[in-house]
Amino acid sequence: MGCSGCRVRFNFGKALSKASVFFTMVLIFTFFFYCLTGFCDSAPRTLYSQGASDYDMLDDLRPPARLQSQRNRTDSEQVDAPGQLLPQRVSDTRTETSAQANGIPVSNTFGTKRFPQALIIGVKKGGTRALLEFLRIHPDVRAFGAEPHFFDRFYDKGLEWYRNLMPRTLDGQITMEKTPSYFVTKEAPGRVCTMNCQTKLIVVVRDPVTRAVSDYTQTLSKNPGLPSFQSLALKNSTTGLIDTTWSAVRIGLYAKHLENWLQHFPLSHFLFVSGERLVSDPAGEMGRVQDFLGLKRVVSDKHFYFNQTKGFPCLKKPEGSSRPRCLGKSKGRPHPHIPSEVLQRLRDFYRPFNHRFYQMSGQDFGWD
Repeated sequence: MGCSGCRVRFNFGKALSKASVFFTMVLIFTFFFYCLTGFCDSAPRTLYSQGASDYDMLDDLRPPARLQSQRNRTDSEQVDAPGQLLPQRVSDTRTETSAQANGIPVSNTFGTKRFPQALIIGVKKGGTRALLEFLRIHPDVRAFGAEPHFFDRFYDKGLEWYRNLMPRTLDGQITMEKTPSYFVTKEAPGRVCTMNCQTKLIVVVRDPVTRAVSDYTQTLSKNPGLPSFQSLALKNSTTGLIDTTWSAVRIGLYAKHLENWLQHFPLSHFLFVSGERLVSDPAGEMGRVQDFLGLKRVVSDKHFYFNQTKGFPCLKKPEGSSRPRCLGKSKGRPHPHIPSEVLQRLRDFYRPFNHRFYQMSGQDFGWD
C-alpha cells in the first residue's frame, strides 16, 4: 500500500513536470510566432523631434507629402551617387544623433537620404531665403533649412557627412539646400561637380548696387560701430576708385563668378532668378523655378500677398492658422542714407560687368 502511494505520487510529479515543459514550449513557440509575423516591431520607437525654428516656420504651409504605399526600397538602402546604392552605415545613426544634439532638424524615418539634385548657390542678399521658403511649399521639394556651407567651409568633413545632413525623400521628391556663398567661392564649382556634375544650379541675382547696400545694412545691424558705406566702398574719396576687396562690392561682380562656374557646368544647368521680380511677381518667378526643376506648377498666385509694411511678398496663412507667414525681422530692414554720388560711382563701376553678365546668362535684368 505504501509503495502504491509512492508510485501515485511519482506518476503525478512526472505528469506535472511534463505539463510544465509543454507549457514552456507553448510560450516559446508563441513568442517566436509573434516576432516572425512582425508584432515585435509594433513596440513604440524613439522619434527625433525638434521644436519649430526660424528655418521651419513655413512648414505648416506645405501640402501633405504624397504618402505613397511603402516603397520596396527601405532605409537600409542609401543613395551615395547617381545610380549607385550603398548599404546604410552605422554612421547614419551617429550623424543623425549628432545633428539633433547640434540643433539640426532630423527628418522622419521614411524615405532615403540623397545628395541634393538642385542647389541655390547665390547670391547673398539677393532673395535666396525667400526663394527657398517659397519652394518648400511644394510637396515634391524637401530642403535642408539651414545653410550647411559644405562646399565652402566644411568640405573636409566628406560627402558622406554632407549626405547625412539632408532630409529623407520619397521617390519623385527633390532634395535641395541653399548656401549663397557658394557662388563666390573659387573651389565650390569643382567640388559640386565631384558630387554630381548633373546638379541643377539656381542663382538669385539683384541689382548689385542695391545688393551691396543691403549687405552693408545687415552687417551694420550686427556691428553698429561699422565705418560708413562710402568709406568702405571707395579706396579714396577723391579719386572715387571702387574697393573691390570689400566683399559687399566683390559679390556683385556676377560675370566674374559665373565664369568660374562655367568651367565645370554648362549654362543649361543654371537658372538665374531675378530678385526684383521675386518681389514684384513671386508667382511668375516661381513658375520658372518649378519648370526648371521639372516640378508641377503647384506654387502660384494663391499662395502670396504683398506686405506693404515689409515691402515684399508674404505667404498667405494656411487653413487652421491664425495669421499669414512672413520672413523674419531681419528681412526688409530700412537702408541707411547713402550719398547719391557714391551710388552713382558704383553704378558706373558695375555697368560693364552687368552687360557682360546679361550676355553670359542670356537675360537682361534691367539694372542700368
